[in-house]
Amino acid sequence: MIACLEQRFLPDSEAETRADDDVSSLCKALELNGSIDCGSVGVASKDFGGLYAVKPLAFIRPSGADDLVRVVSAAARSSNLTVAARGNGHSINGQAMADRGLVIDMRTMEERIEVVSCGGAGYVDVSGGALWEDVLKRCVLGFGLAPRSWTDYLGLTVGGTLSNAGISGQAFRYGPQTSNVTEMEVVTGKAETLVCSETQNPEIFFAILGGLGQFGIITRARVLLQPAPDMVRWMRLVYAEFDAFSRDAEILVTRPEGDSFDYVEGFVFVNSSDPVNGWPSVPLTPEQRFNSGRVPRTAGSVLYCIEVALHYKSSDHASTVDMAVSRMLEGLGFIEGLEFHVDVGYMEFLLRVKRVEEDARANGIWDAPHPWLNMLVSKRDIADFDRTVFKKILRDGVGGPMLVYPLLRRKWDDRTSVVIPEGEIFYLVALLRFDPAYSKDSVVEKMVAQNQEIIQCCMKNGFDFKLYLPHYQSEEGWKRHFGNRWTRFVERKARFDPMAILAPGQKIFSRSRQP
Repeated sequence: MIACLEQRFLPDSEAETRADDDVSSLCKALELNGSIDCGSVGVASKDFGGLYAVKPLAFIRPSGADDLVRVVSAAARSSNLTVAARGNGHSINGQAMADRGLVIDMRTMEERIEVVSCGGAGYVDVSGGALWEDVLKRCVLGFGLAPRSWTDYLGLTVGGTLSNAGISGQAFRYGPQTSNVTEMEVVTGKAETLVCSETQNPEIFFAILGGLGQFGIITRARVLLQPAPDMVRWMRLVYAEFDAFSRDAEILVTRPEGDSFDYVEGFVFVNSSDPVNGWPSVPLTPEQRFNSGRVPRTAGSVLYCIEVALHYKSSDHASTVDMAVSRMLEGLGFIEGLEFHVDVGYMEFLLRVKRVEEDARANGIWDAPHPWLNMLVSKRDIADFDRTVFKKILRDGVGGPMLVYPLLRRKWDDRTSVVIPEGEIFYLVALLRFDPAYSKDSVVEKMVAQNQEIIQCCMKNGFDFKLYLPHYQSEEGWKRHFGNRWTRFVERKARFDPMAILAPGQKIFSRSRQP
């Protein structure tokens, strides 16, 4: 088996001629209930970002946690083999890849979505490789319940988002998805299967959450549920000035529950007729039109939009919903005549990005490279970020959404591995490029360079920021990212994955030969 595992030392031509033998010997040695493929590994060598292509030794499709234990154990017995858990391949910078290592297809794990309802709420036990969109359908359609915190795009695995944070417009109230999990089953880098929670094996529980896959692979998670609404009043409110936009967004996320909306996000768009980056990107239905005549002449190169949603039951009278919305909008400073709304079903609202995916696939955009950049920026620096980045570097847009909205520190648990800026309020900034022109190498390079320009601008100006879905090429970069949490992160690695077998694509630690 070790000869097969160490195929990386063979010349490429010799390795190729032995591929079939290696598949057979590796399968036999591991005694997997699932399958292993050493030939057709193309899917495992790329991701949604499309910026890297790294070929693994094998692509493993496990049937359960026992298979994961066998794989990690085999890697530990080799001198250099690594293991990467791959969910739905939505990473941007090769984080779920393993150069001549073993990539685990978490989607083939036996799917488990078991709902326990108690007193109108409850929880769901779900496998780490399950998609959030399947969790949504099972919980809502079968039990009238739903997780409290989501991501915008639900074609992501449960284990994947919990390994980062999981952020959307509900996070201001319930925190990220990492704040809404009460128990997990994980396989560590020492090939141990552990059930963990805040009271049982708490160190691995908090290490795994937001741990970038460095300490273990999530095979099951227990996610909190609440009653699901029937309908959503979905609204967009346009602003000419960032000060008014940020003031109102912060008012909305700090109001008590019952006095504010159930979902609050925001985005920046170009003050022009550009169909992708400008005014046409704001209306919620094809029938709605953006009246640019309403925009003040003093407005700059970009405008701002707060996006909100209010949950309600189908039995609620329309006038009741209207009055609730009017009360929540009172005193806000959006541009009169540039507010848009539509009433949609709860599931339709949560699956809104699914329609974007379908259109993007039809247009060939989905498979193009996506040089995205996600950041968390402190409230202290967000106005200067707007002035230097949105109004200057990104004044022509990014070929897709430019999200920016506030989050609350008190909703995040400092015991997890996630790092965030200082201060009670900080902002998510997400530059989601979807331009089909990015399929050209020269354009991709330009966009990657622009991302680096933004990061360097933040560093030069002393902004308090953290990369979300971080990607660094040096230990210095990771130390700067974790700050005073770096020592804790390293200690957790030494305890749960001492040979640095797991998640090599993050490029945080190098594989060691001995524990």
